[in-house]
Amino acid sequence: MINPFSKLGISDDVVNAVKELGFENPTPIQEQSIPVLLEGSNDFVGLAQTGTGKTAAFGLPLLELIDFKNNKPQALILCPTRELCLQITNDIKNFSKNTPNAHVVAVYGGANIMQQLREIRNGVQIVVATPGRMLDIIGRKAIDFSSVKYVVLDEADEMLNMGFQEDINDILSTTPDDKKTWLFSATMPPEVRRIAKNYMENPVELTMGTKNTGNVNIEHEYYIVKARDKYAALKRIVDFNPEIFAVVFCKTKMDTQDVAEHLIKDGYNADSLHGDLSQQQRDKVMQRFRDRNMQLLIATDVAARGIDVNNVTHVINYSLPDEIESYTHRSGRTGRAGKTGISICIINSKETGKIRQIERIIGKQFTKAELPTGFDVCEKQLFSLIHKVHNVEVNTEQIDQYIPRIMDEFAELSKEEVIKKFASLEFNRFLDYYSNAPDLNASADDRGDRGERGERGERGGRSFDNSNYTRLFINVGSVDEFTRGDLLGFVCNNGKISGKSVGKIDLKGVFSFIEVENDTVDALFTNFKDIKFNGRDVRIEKSGDAPVGGERRGGGERRGGFGGGERRSGGGGFGGGRSGGGDRRSSGGGERRSSGGGSGRREGGNSGGGFRDFSGRTRDDKGGNTGGSGRREGGAGSGERRRRS
Repeated sequence: MINPFSKLGISDDVVNAVKELGFENPTPIQEQSIPVLLEGSNDFVGLAQTGTGKTAAFGLPLLELIDFKNNKPQALILCPTRELCLQITNDIKNFSKNTPNAHVVAVYGGANIMQQLREIRNGVQIVVATPGRMLDIIGRKAIDFSSVKYVVLDEADEMLNMGFQEDINDILSTTPDDKKTWLFSATMPPEVRRIAKNYMENPVELTMGTKNTGNVNIEHEYYIVKARDKYAALKRIVDFNPEIFAVVFCKTKMDTQDVAEHLIKDGYNADSLHGDLSQQQRDKVMQRFRDRNMQLLIATDVAARGIDVNNVTHVINYSLPDEIESYTHRSGRTGRAGKTGISICIINSKETGKIRQIERIIGKQFTKAELPTGFDVCEKQLFSLIHKVHNVEVNTEQIDQYIPRIMDEFAELSKEEVIKKFASLEFNRFLDYYSNAPDLNASADDRGDRGERGERGERGGRSFDNSNYTRLFINVGSVDEFTRGDLLGFVCNNGKISGKSVGKIDLKGVFSFIEVENDTVDALFTNFKDIKFNGRDVRIEKSGDAPVGGERRGGGERRGGFGGGERRSGGGGFGGGRSGGGDRRSSGGGERRSSGGGSGRREGGNSGGGFRDFSGRTRDDKGGNTGGSGRREGGAGSGERRRRS
């Protein structure tokens, strides 16, 4: 039987590589575009939603059209973000694994430019690039595009939204006039239409579905809540979906940090992705998410562009985008490669008009959903646990040696009693948390809501009173590869304090400031006296006071990686029983797999055993409040400096 890709005109070497990746049949965009692009004589415009297989739609024809005996650049692929750049490069390398002398290079900012220049000098046929770094290399006269026959503009609408219009013009001006340009986009705004007019001649235009419409495999829902209940609503949605693996979108980097911090405190396996992260930090966060060592990725629109992660179950719009067209790109993170997904909007009553606008643009109707009750959540979590137990794979060889002792422990219990006790281990947590949980649903005509402004003041569920907190200095910071979530976990684990007692975290380069409740300061100082980090003493002190902990050594800060051993979640809260997060870990200078949770193992000190409250929920927080306020990251005053001995 002839392979469907072979019928499209793809060679056996490439088809075999595609089969090894698990792809048996082309997607609609691939089926329609590959035969046209294989002719190599037409400009092309392809409109299709994110996640429909556009990379293979242009990548496979390029591998057939390029002369791999010639080591000069023959194809240039421009895309908006480094994540998408790396994804396309990796995909094309996989497609060409059986093709002799095929060389592909990724050119993007935030990485070593000298390494990229070396790869270009060594000979390359396909260049995948972000516009900024590509212009840098062109400015160095380090690349010759005179042999380029094909230029691909992927996610063209996003590149224009990010302000790359002039960069694209400058780059294309260095390529031959007789090249063929292939443009792929999820939407067709006027700016994209102008690119097609300026750089293409009678392009073949292919539209999968209606222009600007959403993926048919995605269901769209919205929940109306009061702004002060938005965070509690997010938690309830997550708790009601035990297998959730989601991207949560916020408007600003501060919002992503705030929401991620609150989720980490409440025991969820989450982290933030925003533009202020270094490339190394972004890579670590994304790797954890791809490996499903993280359940919830809290991201801004810009930071999430180009993310291609399989099996995302939900996209949650914690805040609606300012540009309605951006909703298409957000929702496209789920329902990829023919799978189904759910896009959820948490809105206040004043935002229902935006929902109607989005409906008109994507051509699909939203379902107005009701947030589940506390009882509904408890029931869902209970039966999720039961299903996991029913389907768990038993390692008979390893477990058999313990069966006699287990049977002895349960000897006095009936079968029904064992089942009840086992189920109650997890059920009781949720039952306790959601007892007397309020109804968070608000009516669409409730105009007393303060909208976004109110949300910012009350995201955490209680007002933040600075008089109850003490500002502390600690001599670790971002150069030690800490994120705010990492620092939160480090302080809570070693100081043996609850995550809910921590206020604002102000992460600096070689030091940081952290606010903690006044009544926890003494315990924190006591527990930090012998703590070491990467072989050096960790100092924690009241801002401007003498140090507590190790002896002060000179005026400078020392840099070091995370060297305190491996931290694992103590299992408190909901994170311990949630499948999406798996085993939350935080490890040494390499990959830090979670930014919070668990009992800490201190270098050179006693672990203190079993600190669980940090990864647990806030027990006095009925109805979803986190016990903290919506915080904004503010810089430390310029006059607030460390005292030097």
